[in-house]
Amino acid sequence: MVFAPMPKFIAVDFYCGAGGTTRGLLDAGGYVIVGIDKDETCRVTYRRNNRNTTLDARPPEFLGLDMFPVSSGYPHGQQDAVWAELNDLIPRYRRLAPGVPLLFAICAPCQSFTKFVQHRLTPERTEERERDQSLLAQTIGFVKKFQPEMIISENVASIGNGKYRGIWDGFRDDLRNLGYSVGTDRVCASRFGVAQNRRRSILMGLKRACEQDSVFNLLVPHHNPDAQSLSAHEALAHLPSLQAGGDCPTIPNHICRSLTEINRQRLMSVKPGEPNFGFAESPFGDISLPCHRRLAEKGKQGFGDVYTRIHPDRPAPTITTRFLSISNGRFGHFDESQVRGLSLREGAALQSFGDDYEFHGDGMETVARMIGNAVPPKLSAYMAEWLYGLWQDNGEELTANANRGSDE
Repeated sequence: MVFAPMPKFIAVDFYCGAGGTTRGLLDAGGYVIVGIDKDETCRVTYRRNNRNTTLDARPPEFLGLDMFPVSSGYPHGQQDAVWAELNDLIPRYRRLAPGVPLLFAICAPCQSFTKFVQHRLTPERTEERERDQSLLAQTIGFVKKFQPEMIISENVASIGNGKYRGIWDGFRDDLRNLGYSVGTDRVCASRFGVAQNRRRSILMGLKRACEQDSVFNLLVPHHNPDAQSLSAHEALAHLPSLQAGGDCPTIPNHICRSLTEINRQRLMSVKPGEPNFGFAESPFGDISLPCHRRLAEKGKQGFGDVYTRIHPDRPAPTITTRFLSISNGRFGHFDESQVRGLSLREGAALQSFGDDYEFHGDGMETVARMIGNAVPPKLSAYMAEWLYGLWQDNGEELTANANRGSDE
């Protein structure tokens, strides 16, 4: 067998989804051993878009397994199966790439930590979200066992200082107790070449070689100095025009939802980047939202972003799992000749996926969820490159300390 070049690092992507983090790790020169996510709808997209180019040049494995342990209260847990797979895969690739650091990407699903629409959840969904809030903690045993040299975690910005700060701080402290120097901070993806104002909390961990190593806080970078700041227009202008409900047969996932007549009128009545406060006096008459009318009667004002167009000369707003619908945010196309919401492809482009990254799913909403939940690949790539650089800077000293420790 002819082997490809050695990677900078090998990696396991916990909670990998459709592969945004994995794509970034590959672009940073890594080899991704396996992605783990209980959402089987992501398998085809993940495997078809993320072939490794180093070592054996295989695509990462995809484990469609639930990270929770089985219990009487939760019989669906499959953590034992995850252990069995990783106990085989990680040592195998450690041998195949001797001296190459191991990276754990631990980007737990962010829905459990968001404040939006919590009041609309069913009791079953509320229970699931509460359980998912411990997903970060489920990885600590794997960190202790496999001792990855590097750790990256990403989540919503508010996890670092809001209601769920204790979960984030607890994860950080657990890593420190396991011998990691850790840094956390909030960043905006737009400063890393992503055409989107997506604010996120980032955690980075670097393994100390032995207990005598000094503890220090890692610096989380706030921008990529080599990345061009991208506007929505710059990210999307190359894509063919569409009208509501249309699709492009030559570009994967370039398809958008249809519009009702009143929603078409709403988009036609607002300039790119403007709020919706003029709907009551539009050329089509009063097309304001019923909920806004009720608020106006009380002297209040509703959200100004819904049913509006993104600004062409600025990064787009955060791409959520519902970006296909103009009723869920400023997701109307900036081109006034295109009276429609964003296409799946455009949402992916604003997340920094290449046009050749094809999403596969049963329906547009399934694909939109994959895209909205993803970590932007450009953000993942830069964070991995940065952390690998820190590991390189300390590599010789850490190796020497580790050898001295083993001799003793």
